Amino acid sequence: MTTLTISPGRPLRGTTTVPGDKSLTHRAIILTALAEGTSTVSGYCRGEDCLNTMRAFQALGIPIAETPTELTVSGKGFWGLTEPQGPIDCGNSGTGIRLLTGLLAGQDFFSVLTGDESIRRRPMGRVVKPLREMGAIVAGRKGGELAPLAITGAGLHGIDYHSSVASAQIKSSILLAGLFAQGQTRYREPRLSRDHTERMFQFFGIPLRQEEGTLVLDGRPPVGWRGVDVTVPGDFSAAAFFLVGATIVPGSDVTIRNVGMNPTRTGLIDVMRKMGADIQVLGLREAAGEPVGDLRVQSAVLRGVTIGHELIPKTIDEFPVLCVAAAVAEGDTVISGAEELRVKESDRIATMSGELKAMGALVEERPDGMVIRGLGRGGENGRLQAASNAQSHGDHRVAMSLAIGGLTAEQGMTIADTGCVETSFPNFEAVLTDLLAHSA
Repeated sequence: MTTLTISPGRPLRGTTTVPGDKSLTHRAIILTALAEGTSTVSGYCRGEDCLNTMRAFQALGIPIAETPTELTVSGKGFWGLTEPQGPIDCGNSGTGIRLLTGLLAGQDFFSVLTGDESIRRRPMGRVVKPLREMGAIVAGRKGGELAPLAITGAGLHGIDYHSSVASAQIKSSILLAGLFAQGQTRYREPRLSRDHTERMFQFFGIPLRQEEGTLVLDGRPPVGWRGVDVTVPGDFSAAAFFLVGATIVPGSDVTIRNVGMNPTRTGLIDVMRKMGADIQVLGLREAAGEPVGDLRVQSAVLRGVTIGHELIPKTIDEFPVLCVAAAVAEGDTVISGAEELRVKESDRIATMSGELKAMGALVEERPDGMVIRGLGRGGENGRLQAASNAQSHGDHRVAMSLAIGGLTAEQGMTIADTGCVETSFPNFEAVLTDLLAHSA
């Protein structure tokens, strides 16, 4: 079993980069595969989640050449996918399996999607139900609620769908199915979730429009799209660990270059600034339809805040490391409306509550969130304790968040089962070690 050992006592200093955005890499692979001709995807995320999506399209007949910094995708056009010879393994990626379910529902062949133990526990009915309304034929465990999913390609028709939750995965799955559906697909959600799919559709010239808060897509466009060069910015969710780490470890000063600054993703900055963090956004620019900037963060004293349901979609992946910030802040942080976190790679409300308690934090778990009574006092951030049996629970974001929390402890700490970090941030330990080394 892979472990990660954290040695505290030094600030984080220096300039670094983080892996390419995971969400954008998934979408770039999908749309370049459906393009006509050659595309390049540079700066892509090399985490296992995205590599599994790449392998999925190779299994679907799309030639993809891979180097450490760039993918070259030989797209075969709108109807160019072919039936895979065996089941497609999406690994640990909820984004991969849910988006592929929507895409493959409208093809004219049979396919099976599966994943690791975590994926086979996660709810799939939230995409299967609306896809069936579009005419999709999807079978799976518990009536399609759980993977593996067997998809018999069928002729789809557009629907008017109002999602009860703000979810970029549900939205993207339906929009990808809508591309292959007859007629018009309309999609509404209670609050704006990540809009990477909408932005990338626009970047590729796919005619998606918005009418009074409803996304409208005309299916089966008469003209496909050509291959393009896509530059993927750094993943904000990966940068989040160093934004929190540099804030809570005294004497820290870190700059992170080329980070995606999509406003549907950057709720952590809003929350951290409200808590008292010193985070500067420098050199805003654009890449592949996405805002990009450099982030400088210096250590600061934090205070507790209230985080309601309206902020959860913008902080959904940063929740574990945000809990670490709250644990060392002064005063209470109250998080509510976050029940979606119970169906991530782990039940992140339960896992972070339990692990932070083991590190000396004062946490009250609630059905839709938690109350964290910060350890900070007298104008200083508090310090967590080194847990004797820290566990990732197979969740990459929990593993990295515990590592950041461990930087505030007086003694070293080892986190068990950290191989999952490979799914999103393969060189996390090396980047963290480098930033700590600059202060040696």
